[in-house]
Amino acid sequence: MNPAARRTFIASFLGWTLDAFDFFLVIVVVPHLANDFGRSVAEILVAVTLTLALRPVGALIFGWFGDRYGRRVPLMVDIALYSVLELLTAFSPNFTVFLVLRALFGIAMGGEWGLGAALAMESLPPKSRGLYSGILQEGYAVGYLLANLALWLLFPHIGWRGMFIVGAVPAFLIFFIRAGVPESPAWQAQAHERLAVGGDVLLGAIKRHWPLFIYGMLFMGAFNAMSHGTQDLYPTFLAKQHGFSPALVGQLGAITSIGAILGGIVFGALSQRYGRRLGIVVAAVLGLLVIPLWAFSSTIATLAIGGFLMQFMVQGAWGIIPAHLNEIAPPLARGTFPGFVYQIGNLIASPASQLLAVLAATRYATAAGAHDYGRAMAVVTAFVFAAVIILTLLGNAIRRESRNAPFTA
Repeated sequence: MNPAARRTFIASFLGWTLDAFDFFLVIVVVPHLANDFGRSVAEILVAVTLTLALRPVGALIFGWFGDRYGRRVPLMVDIALYSVLELLTAFSPNFTVFLVLRALFGIAMGGEWGLGAALAMESLPPKSRGLYSGILQEGYAVGYLLANLALWLLFPHIGWRGMFIVGAVPAFLIFFIRAGVPESPAWQAQAHERLAVGGDVLLGAIKRHWPLFIYGMLFMGAFNAMSHGTQDLYPTFLAKQHGFSPALVGQLGAITSIGAILGGIVFGALSQRYGRRLGIVVAAVLGLLVIPLWAFSSTIATLAIGGFLMQFMVQGAWGIIPAHLNEIAPPLARGTFPGFVYQIGNLIASPASQLLAVLAATRYATAAGAHDYGRAMAVVTAFVFAAVIILTLLGNAIRRESRNAPFTA
């Protein structure tokens, strides 16, 4: 990468990392939020559902601005918005205000990924996309790692409210983007086409490519169910079902995050050589095989190994997605398509964590009445992996891969 592309990639990576960090701060403190607000775990997870459900709104709004006016400035506005909302969350006086702020945070969170991924992928040489797609997407896992480190190291001293104050740090990234990140060269090369089309860029793309948009939504619905189904309830599973302390939950979460980061990079790089869809299918099949170790282990060591391997496979598949979605996107709607279908997928999968919590408390509860989170996660995750495999293979009939195609044409 040249210096400008390097700065662009760093900014996109940090934007996604810190966005994910702010999201996962809720995930890692679910039991503590339940205690403070006097609510059940399932009720607290309504906040997660609202965040996920409103992410498509942000993807559509900021994606449209990104396609029409450039990637850079909308990205800065988006980062400022999610940082402010994270700070306000720290001062939630009651559960209702907390839910409203997390819903608004969902809009801001939904805008970041599409803009950042488009800006990064459009600035890279085509043959580098696979590797850097894996690195970029694992900003999500790095954010999860940071949230677990915060739970481990900061929570005992500052509580969950103090952690959300720390979550306002991403605002400082705006100064780096303003000073050193140029506009996307691909967007600039197509500026005359965008002006000719006018304000109908997105609608025109949807009319011409509606099967691709529908497929993308379903495809990303399965992907989001895969990630949220294996991550969102995992800290609660460790705390409630195994009785682990916040520090130990944070340590195990950090181990799974390291697995996720490595998986995304490895599968992203391999996808450049062997194909995007083949890489996704292999990761999902291996993930199926890991389920027993991940969900039914009883010792700290085996839980750590199972969590590491599960997230290696889950985020291995995810590491391919930034490159794959940008490569199959309609060129004039590249700022909107990847982020929009990604976040509609989030909307489809938004009840996943609540569904798991309900199943653990009812259908899969033990004879003594204890919630069996492990069994609920295992059953749902098996179905989700199967859906990812089937939809990935069906994608060949919708849009062929274009691993080495330039983005400027």
